[in-house]
Amino acid sequence: MLPRLIRTASLAAVATAAFAADAQPTFLRDVAPILNKAGCTQGTCHGAAKGKNGFKLSLRGYDPQFDYEALLYDLSGRRFNRADPGRSLMLAKPTQEVAHGGGQRFPKDSDYYRTIYTWIANGVPFGDPAKDAVASIDVQPREVFMTKPGETAAVHVTARFLDGQTRDVTREAVVESNVPDVAQVSPSAEVKGERTGEATLLVRFQGQLSAVPVTVLNPKPGFAWSAPPQYNYIDRAIDAKLQRLKIQPSAIADDATFLRRVSLDLTGQIPTPAAVQAFLADRTPQHQKRAKLIDKLIASPAYVDHWTVKWGDLLQSNRKYLGDKGVYGFREWIHDAIAANRPYDKMVRELLTARGSSYDDPATNYFRVTRDAKPTMEKTTQVFLGVRMVCAQCHDHPFERWTQKQYYEMSAFFSAVGLRAGYEVGEEIIFDQRSDYEMKHPKDGRTVAPKLLLASAKPMTVPTDEHRRDALADWIVSRDNPFFAKAIANRLWSYFMGKGIIDPVDDIRASNPPSNPALLDALAKDVADHNFDLQYLMRTIANSRAYQTSIDPNEWNAADRDNFSHAFPRRLSAEELMDAVTAAAGARPNFPEVPEDTNADQLVDPHIGQEGFLDVFGRPPRESACECERRSDFSLPQALNLVNGRTISDAVADPKGRIATLVLSGKTDAAIVDELYLASMGRAPTTEERDRAVHYLAPGPRATRAQDLLWALLNSKAFLYIY
Repeated sequence: MLPRLIRTASLAAVATAAFAADAQPTFLRDVAPILNKAGCTQGTCHGAAKGKNGFKLSLRGYDPQFDYEALLYDLSGRRFNRADPGRSLMLAKPTQEVAHGGGQRFPKDSDYYRTIYTWIANGVPFGDPAKDAVASIDVQPREVFMTKPGETAAVHVTARFLDGQTRDVTREAVVESNVPDVAQVSPSAEVKGERTGEATLLVRFQGQLSAVPVTVLNPKPGFAWSAPPQYNYIDRAIDAKLQRLKIQPSAIADDATFLRRVSLDLTGQIPTPAAVQAFLADRTPQHQKRAKLIDKLIASPAYVDHWTVKWGDLLQSNRKYLGDKGVYGFREWIHDAIAANRPYDKMVRELLTARGSSYDDPATNYFRVTRDAKPTMEKTTQVFLGVRMVCAQCHDHPFERWTQKQYYEMSAFFSAVGLRAGYEVGEEIIFDQRSDYEMKHPKDGRTVAPKLLLASAKPMTVPTDEHRRDALADWIVSRDNPFFAKAIANRLWSYFMGKGIIDPVDDIRASNPPSNPALLDALAKDVADHNFDLQYLMRTIANSRAYQTSIDPNEWNAADRDNFSHAFPRRLSAEELMDAVTAAAGARPNFPEVPEDTNADQLVDPHIGQEGFLDVFGRPPRESACECERRSDFSLPQALNLVNGRTISDAVADPKGRIATLVLSGKTDAAIVDELYLASMGRAPTTEERDRAVHYLAPGPRATRAQDLLWALLNSKAFLYIY
């Protein structure tokens, strides 16, 4: 017994001496960071929703008060032995002196052990939240730039506490790479460049987060920047980064490729053979005729139909929630807003402040889908701000600054929204409740007052009465809102380029930084300066060289996936593919419940043609507001549908379709081949393609063999993708 007392006394003396030059350890300042670094608060350990082995801590230590009380009072405080700190389960388990499912988290001779030992010996003080909480962290260097793979760099993290003191917390901070095969991080926070590319280091410490960009250059010699044409500020922002990264952009795509690409992106329709021939024959300078084409497409009815589908997806226009009459009314409201080019801020404000009958004011249908305050808030922030708040409902957001309190403060803006039955079948009235509408916090049941996610740049009064959502709408659409313009600019960019500058587009957070911050800032400022004119922003993007580049890479940009140095093939959406098949075949789609000449882009909701071709190819069910609902993958059922399904076979064999018309017109085999290529590929066939196709048609029967040729074209990758 005496030797153990001597050892315990010696350890206590050493531990106390270690803190002699500093304040005695507290839970907030010293112990909580150790628990987080050791992994105790991870989702796979005690930070799981139900804890682990009967003991629960808050996820990533977001609630230190909860963790402190759990350690002290759970199971009558048996995790501490204040008479003999070394026997405390809090020390015995992570050092494996007592069996521990999580294995050894730190050894007995470590600084972590001595810190916790001293803390227990000193009476387990919690600390002063006004002094010991972390105010901010500083990460050095601010950017890691490596000239070749294999180089290393050390990261240093300094915490500043609310009492003004600072401390090197590099060892306790969590430093992770979002692309480990580009930048690998060691336990000591040393970064090693693994291959050419870009990554971001995510640095976390006690609720504070910082992002550090990492660039590993291509060491290949011989790079010499060749200045490409720049059509607007988009190209200047992209080229500034490309030149720095030693990436040469691809050449501009040819006219036929551009025509097909921009037609699909703006209208969802492939160009007709006549449109292709006219555009290729136009001798106007290239950039001028392309700008003219963009204006013509935006002014077309097909443009309105196409973008009505996109906004119908995001706003969940679906008869499952709205009924037959409601969904048609909401679709028409969206259609009219796009046709009139209603400013985006006015469109959003109208949705958020809508009141009255769902039949008389279709914008009220926005609230009929989600109905409750919390899902309405989640949809609003995700669609219009690009911020996902759903993780903060049960706890502070693990990857962002948003807290559980802020989740309920934002939800409180919609807590007064009431719904009641109207006078007609299926009608509902959206109104402001005058009582019993307060939002309650789930932890203590207290009333939560509405509060903006971020303070408004201009003085703003937030009412606590039933008209509170009007104030939220004012803040959301404000030009001073740091998210609103950025979110829509990023979303539109992704529609044209296949990937957002921030990706996913509806997940804007510090730990998911933009690939080109200067470009995103410029786009956001431009759309705000032009009164949120979305047609203007689309023109700007489509007129840029970046949008018009070829998919063909060069030796310097073949590995680039994030900097828009060349275009990427994108699979046609379900509606685009259906309309492209019928347009190329000269047939009409066959949908139940709608007029015979209705295109897929004109369907009111996913109920029409359910479980058919459109659903197989990824049409979203409109049951959430996430872009991820629309699938653009390629699967075996899709391949089988293309090869053996009735959609293509019926279109190709339509007795009133393109093949029948061409054969009956008496056109030559070469003319038939030319038109089939123009109708499907948006270009004339090459000499080799024409010769082989004519050779195939020659033996006859012409109609059957022409159908085979068109079927093959419609099953080709070049037809299935925007390129």
